Amino acid sequence: MTTGERIRRLVAHSGSTELPPRLQAVTGTLLVTALVVAGAGLALPADPPSDEALPAPVRFGLVVGVTMCAHLARLRFRIATGEVGVAWGEAAFVVACYLAPPGWLPAATLLGTGLAWTLSAIFTDRGPAVKVVHNAAALTIAVALAAGVTAIFGTPLGTGLTPSLAVGLALGAITYLLVAVGVAGITMSLRHRLPLGPLLLRVLRGKLLMFVGNVLFGLAVVTLVDLDPRWLMLLPPALWLLHQTYHHQLRADDERRTWRAFAEATRALNQLDERDVATAGIGGALVLFGAELVDVDVLRRDGRWWRYRGDASGRVVDRELTLPPRPEGSDHGLTRSLMVGAVHVGELRVRFPRSVRPDEREQDALSAYGDALGAALHDAATHCELRIVTARSSYEALHDPLTSLVNRAAMLSKGDLALHQLGHDHPVALLLLDINDFKEVNDTLGHAAGDELLQVAGARLATLARPGELLGRLGGDEFALLITGLPVLGEPTSGADRLPPTLPALRRAREIVDRLADPSEVAGVRMSVEVSVGVVVAGAGTADMTELLRRADIAMYQAKEGGSSVAAYDSSRDAASTDQLALLAELREALESDDQLVLALQPAVDLTTGAPTGVEALIRWQHPRRGWLNPADFVRPVEGSELLGAFTRYVIDKALAVAAEWARHGLDVPISINLSARSLLDPRLPAEVADTLRRHQVPPHRVVLEITETVMMSELEVIDDVLAALRAMGVQLAVDDFGTGFSSLTFLTRITVDELKVDRSFVMRMAESPEAAAIVRTTVELGRELGLRVVAEGVETADQRAVLAELGCTAAQGYHFFKPMPSDKIVIVLRSLLDAPSARIFPLRADGAS
Repeated sequence: MTTGERIRRLVAHSGSTELPPRLQAVTGTLLVTALVVAGAGLALPADPPSDEALPAPVRFGLVVGVTMCAHLARLRFRIATGEVGVAWGEAAFVVACYLAPPGWLPAATLLGTGLAWTLSAIFTDRGPAVKVVHNAAALTIAVALAAGVTAIFGTPLGTGLTPSLAVGLALGAITYLLVAVGVAGITMSLRHRLPLGPLLLRVLRGKLLMFVGNVLFGLAVVTLVDLDPRWLMLLPPALWLLHQTYHHQLRADDERRTWRAFAEATRALNQLDERDVATAGIGGALVLFGAELVDVDVLRRDGRWWRYRGDASGRVVDRELTLPPRPEGSDHGLTRSLMVGAVHVGELRVRFPRSVRPDEREQDALSAYGDALGAALHDAATHCELRIVTARSSYEALHDPLTSLVNRAAMLSKGDLALHQLGHDHPVALLLLDINDFKEVNDTLGHAAGDELLQVAGARLATLARPGELLGRLGGDEFALLITGLPVLGEPTSGADRLPPTLPALRRAREIVDRLADPSEVAGVRMSVEVSVGVVVAGAGTADMTELLRRADIAMYQAKEGGSSVAAYDSSRDAASTDQLALLAELREALESDDQLVLALQPAVDLTTGAPTGVEALIRWQHPRRGWLNPADFVRPVEGSELLGAFTRYVIDKALAVAAEWARHGLDVPISINLSARSLLDPRLPAEVADTLRRHQVPPHRVVLEITETVMMSELEVIDDVLAALRAMGVQLAVDDFGTGFSSLTFLTRITVDELKVDRSFVMRMAESPEAAAIVRTTVELGRELGLRVVAEGVETADQRAVLAELGCTAAQGYHFFKPMPSDKIVIVLRSLLDAPSARIFPLRADGAS
């Protein structure tokens, strides 16, 4: 840039100013005051020059020149968002007081400082013209006041240096210092809106050493001029050394301040929140770099950009950026990418005042500070994620992930805490809810549908729970509701506790059952959530949550067994329920011992020929402590437990082992095995049956699997698939208890069977009940039409046998023919039925059968 271009730029700046309105008013006041003081000083009478004195124009020119040189050789140091220049003004003032009358000094200073600051604005600072005017006017007023003080205490001026003159010059220099520093502090305070006191102290500390040197140097110049002006030849080296001393002193002070500020700024970054880190980073950058504006742009883990902006006022605002920040080139700003390793954390932008040009030192400091800020932001983001993970882990440790209700552990701990906070006799109720046929939903519609059903049930229960109640999912399809606000029924009686409010608890349970039964759509299928509820009511201090859950569980199974949806805890059945749990544990051992569970076999005979048509395998348990147990004593608990699969495989294996033994004796008689409805929900059953048939080398047609009426009423696709697979491999199917359900005929259209077994209830009543006889007759005719065997169960008298034969029933079984017998006797009985003609005429009884 040429000198002409610089001058044109300075002139262009003169029409616009960076100064705020209040500072513009101060500048105008200073300028007017300076002009008045300069004019008044020139109008004052001056002492007539001696013969040896220099001409007035020369002396005035020397003062202007000395003043201009003193301010051209100024040093700068940073304060807040601006710079302060420290010049040789005090030395120039002392020399000027010796060279010219005091009245000339303001005009000479105005001219000399004006020239100095104009040249700096053109060639170095490139500041606006108003800044030149402001500084020249301020220094002119400072010199005028200083000259006045010196004239008062140091007369006569212009003569040799005397102690009184030295004192006057020193006092004038102090006045000059205070006025100049005061005006500079006020200017920066107004411009940057900073407190005045700290600014004045900072400027005085930076100026103090140079002030002392300036005064001494000025006095030395005056002394040497009085002695011999040729001694002034020695001053340039001393002046250079002193200037370097000032420079290094200011640089050292600035370095100490910078490192102290850097340490404080980086220490302040030790925060755990993103906003706190960004705010501390902005504050540190404002202090450390004396910036006007600082932006911290944060790249969050989700890819969003967030900007935090702060200025010297201390206010920080933030907002989301719709687009990533773009690089901004500026002579008055620096940008630093915040990186932690290869991870881009964000951007740091520092904008300096127009009067300040950042150098390499600021760039290096910004790099170091940016690394610290980037690490702090990265740590804050990591800590935020850790807090989220910790909160999520804490939440998941106490809540069910599927329904968001409290889980079993939280139900126990929170429930116990609630119980402890209540009085000992305060009534509480625990409702344990179990969804009916939940496993069928999982097996038919899939586990996703089962999860959706649980979510529907959990959401409805949450709307039904009242304030102060504790609702949770215990696992599987079980939910629990702890009610602590039950009304108290009955009054205390002598020697007796208050009656527990069971009726309100049962009423509440039935209300929940009815509300849950409202139809809802699950996996595209409209269904009702039907539940069984066990209710237990007790005093808060009489049982903990574990005991309440145990009692409620017993009540819930009582509801399932009784066919009702709600049941209250009955302590008289507690021992039976506990005994049932022990029974299942003992059954597990029995399945492993192979000597407790035995088969009892009961033949079915042809009513016409007396030949055996099949043998039904009935399981018995020779319990080492309880004695002989019939299926009614243990099969039902097994069907509701996880032992069902192992139990079914055990019975099938035992039965096929017996059938294999018959083959070795030349007997070709089918063996019938009863299957639980839940067994047919297992898609693995056909493969397990086929494997057992192969191991025992029994042909599939010699096995008859008896299916209950419950299975026939079901339209689950998985049951149809299992039965079709069994039928495809050649296994025969029989419908047990035919006629007791409502969908038997529909079932026969879906699945091909081989045998119908008439329920014993119809056989026993057909002699005196026309309705029962009609059902038996209809069943026999249906079997004949479909080509099926019809076997009547529970035949105990000859009259029943005769009626069945008259109706055309194919075969029958019951105590009239044979009781169930051990497997070691069945071979003899079967051979006798096949070989002895008398067995076809008269009913045979096995005397030793049990």
